[in-house]
Amino acid sequence: MAFDGELHSDLEQILIEQENSEPRNCWGFNFYPEKTGADFIEFDSMINLKPAFNNRSRGVEDPKVREKIIEIVKKYAA
Repeated sequence: MAFDGELHSDLEQILIEQENSEPRNCWGFNFYPEKTGADFIEFDSMINLKPAFNNRSRGVEDPKVREKIIEIVKKYAA
């Protein structure tokens, strides 16, 4: 997980190059720690456009993937 980059693509590149992350497992979102409930995370990023993996929008279309991301963010951002 990477935070506070100018662009999601910058952080994605760091994760791929330095952490050997797979691009299919890198997702972009905006995190608002001051907000609560569903408003604390917004799934909207160009890096989420992954037609080869059936994600054809800037969001994260698979509910299981979204829930996993939320679970991880809550765990480490608390």
